[in-house]
Amino acid sequence: MFNRLRERNLSAAERLVRAAAADGAELVALPEKWNLLAVGEEIAAGAEPLDGPSLAAARSWAREMGIHLLAGSIAERGGDGERAFNTSALIGPGGEDLAVYRKIHMFDVEAGGVQYRESEHEQAGEEVVSAAVDGVELGLTVCYDLRFPELYRILAVRGARILAVPSAFTAATGRDHWEVLLRARAIENQAFVLAPNQVGEAPPHYSSYGRSAIVDPWGVVLATAPDEECFVAAELDLVAQERTRERLPSLANRRPRAYAWPQLLEAHA
Repeated sequence: MFNRLRERNLSAAERLVRAAAADGAELVALPEKWNLLAVGEEIAAGAEPLDGPSLAAARSWAREMGIHLLAGSIAERGGDGERAFNTSALIGPGGEDLAVYRKIHMFDVEAGGVQYRESEHEQAGEEVVSAAVDGVELGLTVCYDLRFPELYRILAVRGARILAVPSAFTAATGRDHWEVLLRARAIENQAFVLAPNQVGEAPPHYSSYGRSAIVDPWGVVLATAPDEECFVAAELDLVAQERTRERLPSLANRRPRAYAWPQLLEAHA
């Protein structure tokens, strides 16, 4: 079953990557679990190593089209007996891996009456990751990470000017939270946010919100997808971003020494 789904998804991904590249895109991003979105047991069974067929295909597309390709995320096979990682790979125009990020926050929630327990079949990553795309730092995150602003602030402080959020954000939460959170992360970090999101239904109970979006550092939504499988594109004005950061220097005005986490305060009480 999952082999058929994966083949279908790879075909759809290739078609859309090619269309985006033909439209002039230099950086293309796929959503979370772009190769296979399924229940935990099937995700575990369909997990691949980093040199498996899904990322091998993505590398070949990037190389052929001469683009940077963020291969959303896939279930990366762990070691013997270990749960899979939810792994995002940034691939350069030569087909080389520029960065690999393993999703830090596991989606263990109830949404729309459905119980999600990502940690039962996947393990959390531990490393904050960014990499340069033509000299511009891109911060890597995945879906549920979006609800943890401290991760994005760390990426911004480390120099990220673009924040990627490949997602399979649920329809139940997406209606109220998707655009609000994307704009918040963009505004507070004065960064572009690229957020490709799964759309539509996947068995047995997945309903993804869609509305893939690109947001600028002022929080303006530059592009948003209709409720269908497609790509959206926008030009990222890096000069305008620099002006925003100069005129409203909230990153520069931070006072790290004045901040303390509650547990640190308790430890010194």
